Amino acid sequence: MPEREPTAPSYGIGAVARRFGLPAPTLRTWDQRYGLGPSLRTAGGHRRYTELDVRRIEEMHRLVRAGAPAAEAAEVALRILRPGSAPRRPAAEAPRADESRSPAGWEEPLYSVTQVVRAALSLDSWFVTAALDNWLRERGVAHTWDHLVIPVFAAISRRQDDTGAGIDLEHLFSERVLAALAPLVERPAAPVHPRPVLLACAEEEQHSLPLFALAAALTVEHRVECRVMGARMPYDALADAIRRLAPAAVFLWSHQAGTGDPAPLAGLPRLRPAAAVFVGGPGWGDLPAGVVHLRSLDDAITSICAVLR
Repeated sequence: MPEREPTAPSYGIGAVARRFGLPAPTLRTWDQRYGLGPSLRTAGGHRRYTELDVRRIEEMHRLVRAGAPAAEAAEVALRILRPGSAPRRPAAEAPRADESRSPAGWEEPLYSVTQVVRAALSLDSWFVTAALDNWLRERGVAHTWDHLVIPVFAAISRRQDDTGAGIDLEHLFSERVLAALAPLVERPAAPVHPRPVLLACAEEEQHSLPLFALAAALTVEHRVECRVMGARMPYDALADAIRRLAPAAVFLWSHQAGTGDPAPLAGLPRLRPAAAVFVGGPGWGDLPAGVVHLRSLDDAITSICAVLR
């Protein structure tokens, strides 16, 4: 039964169709087949879309355009709840320990880590995309990395250890995380410092996602201009990039011990003013004097921003 909310903002089907460039018959089909329709009925008996309904249509439209089957897109869109509400559960049922929910006043509950792991196990890339967008929008890059991305990777790694399978899950989730983070790394309108931060992997290191997480956090949350050079950066090419860009800071990532050779770090170009050199990841051995090993994403953000002050 449609809800009665006469004081809430509402929209007719024509306005919603124009907003998203959709034919009105498509909206009627989504209503009839999937329940994605106007939930408000006015005193005169007319059906109207609420703000929540419009948000669901927006998500449905985005997922369908990305290639998701309509039925699966609708299932994801319908999980967007009323602003300020929490998922309904039986009164006697306590929240699960791994379930994340938005605090009061936030617009929508967060998808839980368990839900995202299950989606990855099902190779449900559309759900994973929606969940990452949800977390990034509600909590920001650093929190999403620490409290969603890392736990999901840990669960996938445990499955690989237990079963010997799961490479496909890792690849799907990695690709979706990269697709969510990479567009965030763009030049800020007003960078906090005139010199950029250069980020690259060690010469044989292929795991570049941490670079994009750090660059996205610095860009979006701190207005730092970042240049991400990606995986397997040869040290001679890195030295050339340092001379050409004159960065304020350089950050190098090594995930595996075989890739974190610290010796070439001592030969990196010396700039005036000097560029701070940081490394991250568990692959590094003993570091040359002046090179700082950052142990977490928060540590990296704090240390790099301190150099830019």
